[in-house]
Parts: sequence; structure tokens; C-alpha cells
Amino acid sequence: PLHSDETIICTFSVLSVAARADFRARNCSEVREACVGKGFSFTHVPLQEIPGQHLRVCPQGNTCCTQEMEDTFGQQSKQDFENLVDEMSHELRSILTSRHKRFDEFFLELLENTERSLNEMFVRTYGKPYMQNSEVFENLFAELKRYYTGGNVNLEEMLNDFWSRLLERMFTLLNSQYVITEDYLECISKYTDQLKPFGDVPRKLKAQVTRAFIAARTFVQGLSVGKEVAQRVSKVSSTPACIRALTKLLYCPFCQGMPTVKPCKNYCLNVMKGCLANQADLDPEWNQYIDAMLLVAQRLEGPFNIESVMEPIDVKISEAIMNMQENSAQVTYRVFQGCGEPKPAGMTRSARGVSDVFNARFRPYSPDERPTTAAGTSLDRLVVDIKEKLKLSKKFWSNFPEAMCVEERVTAGNASDEECWNGHTKGRYFPEVQKDGLTNQMNNPEVGVDITRPDTFIRQQIMALRVMTNKLKNAYNGNDIYFQDSSDEGSGSGSGSGCTEVCPTDMDGAATEAPLVKADRSGPLDDSALLLAPSVALPTMLALSALAVHRQWR
Repeated sequence: PLHSDETIICTFSVLSVAARADFRARNCSEVREACVGKGFSFTHVPLQEIPGQHLRVCPQGNTCCTQEMEDTFGQQSKQDFENLVDEMSHELRSILTSRHKRFDEFFLELLENTERSLNEMFVRTYGKPYMQNSEVFENLFAELKRYYTGGNVNLEEMLNDFWSRLLERMFTLLNSQYVITEDYLECISKYTDQLKPFGDVPRKLKAQVTRAFIAARTFVQGLSVGKEVAQRVSKVSSTPACIRALTKLLYCPFCQGMPTVKPCKNYCLNVMKGCLANQADLDPEWNQYIDAMLLVAQRLEGPFNIESVMEPIDVKISEAIMNMQENSAQVTYRVFQGCGEPKPAGMTRSARGVSDVFNARFRPYSPDERPTTAAGTSLDRLVVDIKEKLKLSKKFWSNFPEAMCVEERVTAGNASDEECWNGHTKGRYFPEVQKDGLTNQMNNPEVGVDITRPDTFIRQQIMALRVMTNKLKNAYNGNDIYFQDSSDEGSGSGSGSGCTEVCPTDMDGAATEAPLVKADRSGPLDDSALLLAPSVALPTMLALSALAVHRQWR
């Protein structure tokens, strides 16, 4: 009888092992070694399989796992998954962060170089008169910086104001034999548009500066928003159902005594598509955002290139000042007609005379005086680089599961369909792979997903991308939607050139839009600040020119 019992027990054991398709599963030594190799320090790992009724995730047959082990595997699965998502999105986040920094530094350095060079030249050429009249330009710089840091500043109106102040200052200098009061100056400013004392320069320059700054600032804001969205979405929060599925995918083979068997690829895909369903829904908006960024990048290379606007600005301002000097008699006559002739000043003022005002005419930069190229490179090269990187990031979020379920990361790779873990044992995985996105997970066989409750956090990121895409599309057309209603023209749709193909260098119509979208220094839009910098350079040049003129007039 004893011999008979032993035969029955032995036969049962053999059948059990055969059904498990792995004879070594009877002994848990390989599992113990694998756990040690992965850094687990369990208080107890069975030497041999034990009944698995205590398991809540892995198959409940004979097992090499205690309850402590399964619980720990659950925590580790969550950590592994989060680390994997972080690792896979690292390159994208790194690219957006580094390119944002490069563009930011480029624009800031462009501004600093231009301002420094102009200031040095005007101090050297015009001396005290320049320094005595610098507040006109200081005010312009202050407003540009406020725009840069997110202030509610209309860039176009600000430039208009600059030319009005410049006209007042020049008129006063050219008519030093009269007493020019504040009320009289206010009257003069009303005639700026009619008089066109600076010729066509202010109109053309306003169009060029406005659209270039809008495009540049918006592009940098776009890089910042993309960076922030990528960073936020990469910090995944796993649902309990997802963690259960990940545990079953990654660690239940340990409990089954086959720690070296990797998951089947299609099995992995279904788990990842379930766990990353909300992230995949980011893809359509992400792709539109990338397309809009690429469109504005084209503008930065072409007609809206802020570098090409900044470099000749000194010549443009000097041209405006020369126009004013040459038309001074006519301008004075028309102002006297409209505002009346001011009272004569005493001899102390008029004695200075105006005879020497025009002796030192504005001298443009010679090539060696021009600012060095900002950030050690050109804007064109920066744009070519970022365009290439942006194109590669399309469909990034929907490609996540496919990129994760590769041999070097999770799955059995090219191994036979029969040689991978299918969630129950080693063998073929039969269920169909689900499509991407939340609504397609209704019948996901591996992860229970509530398709009626989209992730609020992901929806917020989708909205952030949607808003940014709208800003980018407006910037592409030279419009700043932040001041969309600042002009009567276009029924509040923003003016700008509206050109959709190649815009001429000197746009005939001045863009009415001001600073594109408010830059929030505390949020993802910090970068936008840089764009302002270049505009500051413009004022600097303006200032220098104007001050130069002042000296001539004195």
C-alpha cells in the first residue's frame, strides 16, 4: 500500500509540473536568486512552491510567492513603470528644455549686444547731449522690458508713443528760440500722423519689429509650454487596475517559478495601452502643436527673422532722423499753423543758435562696430536644429506603448510566441491588441479602464497645448492675439500683415498686434521674455539716433 501511495503522489507531481511547462518551477531557488539579483530583501522566499490561495494578483495555484512578495512586487511594478515612462520621455524633455534655453539666451544676448554697441557708439560720437536726452529711450526700454515680463503692454502703441516723444524732443531742440510748453508738446503729438516728420520709416519699422517680436516671443513660449507639458505628462499616476496589470505582466512569472521568462509583446502592448490611455489622447493636440511650431519656425527663418530686423535698425533710425532734419522747416510751419506760434524765448536760449546742429550728421556703424552674433551662432542655425527635433516628436505619446514593449525594456522580443509569459503561463498570447486612446480601452482584456472618466490632469495639458497652438497660428500671420481687440481694423481679429505665404521685407501695412500673449514669469511662459529683448535693442538704437540728433540741434 505504501508503494502504491508513493506512486500516486509521484504521478500527481509529474503531471502538475508538466502542466506548468517548466520542471524547475517545483523548486524556488531560481526565484530566490532572481529576487536577490533585483535587490529585493524578502524576509522569506519559499524553498519550494506553496499553495497560492493568498495571492490577489498572480495565479493562485502552487506558487513561489508569499503575500509579502506579491505586495512588494506591486509596489515595484509601479516604480518600474514610472521610471520607464520617465526614461523614455527624457530625450524629448531634454531637447525642449535645452532648445528653449538656447533660444532664450540667443535673444537676450542679441538684445544686450545691440544695446551695448549702440550705447558705446553714441556716447563716443555725441557725448553729453546723448546722455542728457536718454530718458526717451529709457522709457521705451522700460516698457519693452515690462512687455517681456508679462505686462499688459501694446507693442505697437508703445512704438507710436516713442516716435511722438522723439518728435517733441526734436521739435524743441530745433526751435530753441521759442518757449515750448507741455501743453504745446501735447498739441504737437496730435499731428504726428499727419506730419509724418520721419517719413515712412516708423510705419515700416513698426510692421517689421512687431511681427518679428510676436513670432520670436511666441515661439519661445511654445518651447516652454511644450517642455512643461512633456514634464507633467511624464509624471504618471497609475490607477490600482493599472498597477495590478503591471504586477501580473512584470513579476507574476517570479511567482510561477520562471523569473527569466519575459512577457509576450502583444500582452505588454495591451497593458501599456490601458495604463497610458489618457496619455495617448494627448497625441492629436500634440501633433497640431508641433505643426504650428514648425510654421512659426519657418517665419523665424524668413520674413519675421528678428536678427535681420535688429541689425539694420540703426540705419533705419538714422534715416528717420535725417528725414526730420530735412523737413524741419515744413514741420515747424505746419505745427505753427495747427498749434499757434509759441512765445519767443530770451536771448540766453536762442543765442545758442541752430547753425551747428547739423554739422555732425548721423554716422552708421562700420562693419567692425556691429554687435557680434548672439549666442555664438545665427538664428537660422538654431531654427534648422529645432525643426529637425520637433518633426521627430510627432505621434510621441501614441507611440509610447510600442516603444516600451521592446526586448531591451520589457518583452521577450523576437523569441517564439510560445516562449513568452502570457499572464497565466509560458505560451502564446491570443487576445487582440487594442487601439490607442481612452475610448478604445472599453474591452481591454488586461486593464480595467473607466472610459467615462478622462484624466483631468491630462485634459488640462491638452487645453494648454490648444491655447498655445492658437497663439502660434496667430503669430504665423503676424498677429498677437493678446491684443486682438486693440484695433478697429479686422473686427478684432488682429491686424498684422495677414500674409500666409512670403511677406515682403518692408510690410506695407503695420501690424496692430502688440505683445503676443502675456508672458507669465512664474509659469511655463518664462521664456517668452526673451523675445522682448530684441525689441529693447531697437529702442536703444532709436535712442542713440535720437540723442545724436539732439546734439546736432543743440
